[in-house]
Amino acid sequence: MELRELQLFLHLCRNLHFGNTSREHHLSPSSLTRIVQKLEHEVGASLFERDSRTVRLTAAGERFREYAADTLQRWELLQKDLHQQAQVLSGRLSIFCSVTASYSFLHELLDQYRARFPAVEIQLHTGDTSLSIQRILDEQEDIGIAARPNRVPDKLTFRAIRDSPLIFIAPTAASPLRDLLDKCAKDGSDLPWERVPMILSEVGIARERVDRWFQEQGIKPNTYAQVAGNEAIVSMVSLGFGVGVVPQLVVENSPIRSKIEVLNVQTQLEPFTIGLVVLRRKLNNPLIKAFWDLSQDHIAADTHTVRS
Repeated sequence: MELRELQLFLHLCRNLHFGNTSREHHLSPSSLTRIVQKLEHEVGASLFERDSRTVRLTAAGERFREYAADTLQRWELLQKDLHQQAQVLSGRLSIFCSVTASYSFLHELLDQYRARFPAVEIQLHTGDTSLSIQRILDEQEDIGIAARPNRVPDKLTFRAIRDSPLIFIAPTAASPLRDLLDKCAKDGSDLPWERVPMILSEVGIARERVDRWFQEQGIKPNTYAQVAGNEAIVSMVSLGFGVGVVPQLVVENSPIRSKIEVLNVQTQLEPFTIGLVVLRRKLNNPLIKAFWDLSQDHIAADTHTVRS
């Protein structure tokens, strides 16, 4: 017997009217009659006495009513208990992001997640943002923070956190490069990009966009170094090795931002959109879904604060 059949039986016990029970549960009277007959067959006794005017419970019907009520009550208690247990999440959640993301917007989000779900073990791995999407696709991580690609793979879902312009940065410390920058600024002349040593990302969205920028300007870049990670680019630029291209967000959160300056470039690069990325099918995982839902609330709160 099924729970719905017990619910129908109890409703019929309360009003003792086949027509009313049928209407309230959107059944035909004949369907309700078949359900009662099925229960009587399984119980092995008649549950109701009926004539043309009245419906009454039999002695077996009274006993079965107690059983049905007790069964449904136990089921409701079990559902409630299981629901409460589900709120106490436990397990391991793996997150991949850049160093900058780990102590900027992710820091507060992780703090809130940890407060709500203290039994969850969080594994935070940091590295080059350009690796995030592939690490998620390879299921090395549960959640990643990445720059939105021109096309998000169908297997993934992406939630934007914030936009960040891509900017050219240069050193402020004395160096041959600094001398060249100062001379151009004094003369009011364009920067001779062919002579400017560039420190670029090895791969990723930023590299694609800066390569396209140079191509559109008809410039062959003078690549001094290719490195992994925006933080490494900022570090090398601050030491005077060259000009770099990084998201503005990285500079804003860098401990050595006073040692670099943003170059005023007439033609701007296409900006970054940074966000969370996860495999669609993994959103069924309670740990991941809890983080995903919390991130939506967190982003909404940030947006409201900015607007206020």
